[in-house]
Amino acid sequence: MNKDDPRIPAAGGAFHSPDQRRPLTLRDVSEASGVSEMTVSRVLRNRGDVSDATRARVLAAAKRLGYVPNKIAGALASSRVNLVAVIVPSLSNMVFPDVINGISHVLEDTELQPVLGVTHYQPEQEEKVLYEMLSWRPSGVIIAGLERSDAARAMLQNSGIPVVEIMDVDGDPIDAVVGISHRRAGRMMAQAILDAGYRRIGFLGTKMPLDHRARKRLEGFTETLEKAGVQIADQEFYEGGSGFAKGREMTQAILERTPDLDFLYYSNDLIGAGGLLYCLEKGIDVPGKLGMAGFNKIELLDGLPRKLATMDSCRREVGEAAARIIADRVAGGARNRGEQVVLIPTLTLGDTLQRS
Repeated sequence: MNKDDPRIPAAGGAFHSPDQRRPLTLRDVSEASGVSEMTVSRVLRNRGDVSDATRARVLAAAKRLGYVPNKIAGALASSRVNLVAVIVPSLSNMVFPDVINGISHVLEDTELQPVLGVTHYQPEQEEKVLYEMLSWRPSGVIIAGLERSDAARAMLQNSGIPVVEIMDVDGDPIDAVVGISHRRAGRMMAQAILDAGYRRIGFLGTKMPLDHRARKRLEGFTETLEKAGVQIADQEFYEGGSGFAKGREMTQAILERTPDLDFLYYSNDLIGAGGLLYCLEKGIDVPGKLGMAGFNKIELLDGLPRKLATMDSCRREVGEAAARIIADRVAGGARNRGEQVVLIPTLTLGDTLQRS
């Protein structure tokens, strides 16, 4: 047979054309490797005593054929597969890819594989994603946030598998929780701004009512300002995705409306970076006349002419800690339900949160 022939040999030497392929089976791997189907099963499930030479021969045959084991069939007895449902609200703001990288880094040393779902901050979509993912009987769920619908909460509570809610600890978790306190983050930033002597403060952020973490940061921020007798002087909100252009537009709008502001606090680094570039272009003295700060500590912004003050949301660490909880639970480790991992964000003053 020509090694480049795309057809797959069927039992008895016949061929199926590419559009008539049948699923490969253990028998195909057995015939290709010259060992029994039971031995192939043991090798692919990493069970039982099999010589190194036989194991290598089976794995080579499976790889050559492109055989992927049917994990659902093998999981019926245990009612789960080696998948971890990872559910996040967005992939467009550069925050959650870091979380996913942390999860993947930990799980790659286990038999578990992350499977991704995106909710777009919509409760109805979260319910749909959860329903579909839980129907595959994953080994665990890692899901962003603490606020969810009654239906979503019920599905998670009755799933019978480890659930880790991530990115936020200000609330009532279903099971385990890993993240930072966003109210604390807002309070920390407000205190740093006050300590630097700024008093005419503007806030620029998302209008999305379901971005609960941004809302909690703003609550902590305003709480600390009010204790010092300071009110937010003006606010500018946006809808949709964030980015440099959005930050420039918002900064221009708020400064034209309230030109005596001496500090701008942005709900994320991307719009903050856009605002910084706008101010530098207009010759505004940053931080002497106008201080600025964002949130998330996005490494992409390290190349800006000036370093934006920001706060690390511990994204990768959150992903790694959540994945370790799932992996330990699945492996039968000593962890119990209800683990709480509270990480402390780090404030970076950069070049924009200090009087010149």
